[in-house]
Amino acid sequence: MSTTDPLARFRLDGKVAVLTGASSGLGVQFAEALDGVGATVVLVARRADRLEELASRLNNATVVAADVTADGAADYIVAKTIERHGSVDVVVNNAGISRVIAALDDDVDDFRHEMEIDLIAPYELARKSARHMIDSGRGGSIVNIGSILGSVAGGRLKTTSYAAAKGGLHNLTRELASQWARKGVRVNAIAPGWFHSEMNDGMFGSDSGRNFINGGAPMGRAGESGELDGALLYLASDASSFMTGQILAVDGGWTAV
Repeated sequence: MSTTDPLARFRLDGKVAVLTGASSGLGVQFAEALDGVGATVVLVARRADRLEELASRLNNATVVAADVTADGAADYIVAKTIERHGSVDVVVNNAGISRVIAALDDDVDDFRHEMEIDLIAPYELARKSARHMIDSGRGGSIVNIGSILGSVAGGRLKTTSYAAAKGGLHNLTRELASQWARKGVRVNAIAPGWFHSEMNDGMFGSDSGRNFINGGAPMGRAGESGELDGALLYLASDASSFMTGQILAVDGGWTAV
């Protein structure tokens, strides 16, 4: 009988995971999942009080309060993490915003601001983290949180800048993966379907919104709490050691039809 534990490869014991957008929504769920498999979790967001409360509930977490779009933010996050824990092994680029506005009514400065948060900030944190991962010889895993709207249009939702940013993030994932694959750094992305969070509370709070969500997915419902955990832990851990440059849709079949 084999004594190999196939679940052992999903463990992150001794690994340091940086998680942005950790103060609410999916970020809280991701923090709990990473903590549950033994990672030291570095919680990053602007709302320090929320981060401190979350850290108090986890086994091994620290707080780095930061605005990911601020000048020097990526350097600061990486430096603080290394100062406290000695390494950066996993990065989860989760921070983001989403605006619903028609392109003809949009303002280019608002469009640019969303790009800063949803695309440029993940790029900069990935670059700074990858430099450490490569120079240390430890390698690492970067997981970008994309969206189904990075693969398909929002349709009547009119999420112009969000769709553009997430589409860019998906192809950025592939490009960085190809550049860093032989240097020991893997880069993948999760493309979630509809999951309830502060960002989309309006959609879930209306009958028309819920009908849109449920009607668009072959499974006929939105995602539930915890249904992204398996994908996250797979991509963050050695369970996916031969996988890079991939966009993993967890969407109830939304992008399959």
